[in-house]
Amino acid sequence: MARKTDVPSSYYGEPRKFDPTFRGPVHNRSCTDVVCCVIFIIGILGYIALGSVAWVHGDPRKVVYPTDSHGQFCGQQGTNNANKAILFYFNILRCANPSVLINLQCPTTQLCVSKCPDRFATYREMKHNSKNWEYYKQFCRPGFDNPDKPVDQVLRDEDCPSMIVPSRPFLQRCFPDFITKNGTLTVHNQRSFKDGDGVTRSIADLRDAANGIASLLDAKEVGMKIFEDYASSWYWILIGLVITMVVSLLFILVLRFTAGVLLWLVIFGVITALGYGIWHCYWEFSTLRGNSDADVTISQIGFQADFSVYLQLSQTWLVFMISLSVIEAIIIIILIFLRNRIRIAIALLKEGSRAIGYIMSTLFYPIITFFLLAICIAYWAMTAVFLSSSGDAVYKVMSTQSKCIYANQTCDPETFSQSQIPAACQGSQCTFAFYGGESLYHRYILLLQLCNLFLFLWLVNFTIALGQCTLAGAFASYYWSLKKPQDIPSFPLFSSFGRAIRYHTGSLAFGSLILAVVQMFRIVLEYLDHKLKGSHNAFSRFLLCCLKCCLWCLERFIKFMNRNAYIMIAIYGKNFCTSAKDAFFLLMRNVVRVAVLDKVTDFLLFLGKLLISGSVGVLAFFFFTRKIPVIQEEVPSLNYYWVPLLTVIFGSYLVAHGFFNVYAMCVDTLFLCFLVDLETNNGSAGRPFYMSSSLQTILNKNNSRQPTSLRGNAGKDKLTNAGKTRH
Repeated sequence: MARKTDVPSSYYGEPRKFDPTFRGPVHNRSCTDVVCCVIFIIGILGYIALGSVAWVHGDPRKVVYPTDSHGQFCGQQGTNNANKAILFYFNILRCANPSVLINLQCPTTQLCVSKCPDRFATYREMKHNSKNWEYYKQFCRPGFDNPDKPVDQVLRDEDCPSMIVPSRPFLQRCFPDFITKNGTLTVHNQRSFKDGDGVTRSIADLRDAANGIASLLDAKEVGMKIFEDYASSWYWILIGLVITMVVSLLFILVLRFTAGVLLWLVIFGVITALGYGIWHCYWEFSTLRGNSDADVTISQIGFQADFSVYLQLSQTWLVFMISLSVIEAIIIIILIFLRNRIRIAIALLKEGSRAIGYIMSTLFYPIITFFLLAICIAYWAMTAVFLSSSGDAVYKVMSTQSKCIYANQTCDPETFSQSQIPAACQGSQCTFAFYGGESLYHRYILLLQLCNLFLFLWLVNFTIALGQCTLAGAFASYYWSLKKPQDIPSFPLFSSFGRAIRYHTGSLAFGSLILAVVQMFRIVLEYLDHKLKGSHNAFSRFLLCCLKCCLWCLERFIKFMNRNAYIMIAIYGKNFCTSAKDAFFLLMRNVVRVAVLDKVTDFLLFLGKLLISGSVGVLAFFFFTRKIPVIQEEVPSLNYYWVPLLTVIFGSYLVAHGFFNVYAMCVDTLFLCFLVDLETNNGSAGRPFYMSSSLQTILNKNNSRQPTSLRGNAGKDKLTNAGKTRH
């Protein structure tokens, strides 16, 4: 009698029946999810139309070049401003903050200049010192050369700036040249200056007008040094990535012959490396502890571009030691609880490495995926830039009088002088404000940007889905070949790619559409959370956090289901919903085995990626810090050695992740094929198992611990008897 806790086998569908004609991926198949395929094609055509419209209305020069008060681009070739690539603000004190400056919203005249001022001066001083007039007038309006005009009229009409301050270009705009000396903010070694009215002002007034510019300028300086480091070390970074690619490839090939030994070596290698790291961090911490210079906290010194500064603090090594200890403890606990499952995972990984060994072309498929993703990203970025730069120049009334009733109203520069505004607001001007418009197209720019983002997500998910379905079809061809490699069809990867494109574009588009919708909701939720930050109470923050967590879980679940649905599509050629249902029921009928695959194998593959990227990272560390005597002279001169080091580590992990993703897809495909194999075949002469004998033995032992209701019907009595004998 079945126990009450047993789940009826029919609850998750009936196990598959034996089909004597089935020999792997179905070749006689038809198009699936045609409606979604048509919608997807219409979406692509609409995306092309959207890009074309953005191309017609947009102008990237509006993003690349700053624009002066007359709507002219600074630094554009073929214009009068070709040699004037920097935007100068007549009175920077009117600017509230850096974001206002960058968005060209500062209520003062803006002029294109060839270089920024390098001294303090006022127009009133220049009036009485003709020798400096030639220098000062380059910051006046083009064509103005009338020093006899009354000062008040010049300043009212803003023919010339009332003052200039030493500046340097940043984001192609002149900002005060802030320098901090002994904790005091100065400009040109001065703590004060005279404004256009002759009033002595503090440098703090400039700081308030351009709040945060000093830190931004420091960031720019750091950025320039980082760029120099990349320019001098890119060759060695590329070598490090090539080494990672070779090591990853060799690792996968060696797994075919020594999977058990190699994976156990990886496990103990990671544990040993972390143990050594913990000991080294403790040794550094104990050495620096008690040293007054090393007892400074990380928060006290703030951000430092030179990473070696942090290594001189005892707190840094304490943080490293605690972090490594936590990671070590987590890995050990996982290994203790999953020790009996690791043998199964190793058998699966060994079978996967054998499949990849027979179909080596699968290792190079990620290059195709990368190329298609690069096209999607480039098209999305270009469309976003053209959409954001769409619109005509909008001019608004700018007045120095606080009581001008026409201030900030839209105006026409060609007819402004004949209007009543100049008479009503003396000194007012019609100056460029921003790019925009009142047409139907301009009113829906935000909606078009959202469409651009959504279609981008859809295409990216479709590209990934195409890769997963293609790899699944190739590896399924391997599994269902009774005699390997003789029965493996020719060009299995190419054949699988053709089937996916020809028959299942609609199904892949359907699955990627569902995922894109969830991702779009997550992005909108993150945007709302960012915009409302600081304005909502604790309950609304808690609610937003719960919603974001639920959407994250939903996205992960959909990715998992899509992945398995694409495998079933590659094998049986059915539509997305049917394949997703079949995959879900198949997995639920073998839920214990699914836990083995999804947890243990992913964990072992992660350790492999961690070991490869970590080993290359250690090698890069010794190289860039000149600790390898043989090639010390080849090491380039660097400002920050951590720039190429972190690039190599991160890039190595991505390269290893690309190779191991093929491996993970192979294991997932073989696992689902194995589950189908268990349900449809029983190992008799007419119904042989397609799996390897070693994999049969290990998985059958594991199956004896599983409730009878969670097994397939085929071979059920045999496995049940094995379980009874064992117990």
